[in-house]
Amino acid sequence: MKLINIGFGNMVSANRLVAIVSPESAPIKRIIQEARDRSVLIDATYGRRTRAVIIMDSDHVILSAVQPETVAGRLTSRDNEEDDDA
Repeated sequence: MKLINIGFGNMVSANRLVAIVSPESAPIKRIIQEARDRSVLIDATYGRRTRAVIIMDSDHVILSAVQPETVAGRLTSRDNEEDDDA
């Protein structure tokens, strides 16, 4: 199981990750509000500004204070390390 650091020591399973998106657009804001209403929103920002929204295959929505590019970079670097080991 691969875990990706999403900031402040919080980790998510890379195998369950569907999308990493910016929170700026109206459809993403709607997804966040609907997740909050359904009690499947996880706020991992520690009170900081939301910079990335992570959507999981279990319909959970996770808010992160790190940039989407940073999270994606951690995901791809993790994949490259495993390819080197194989």
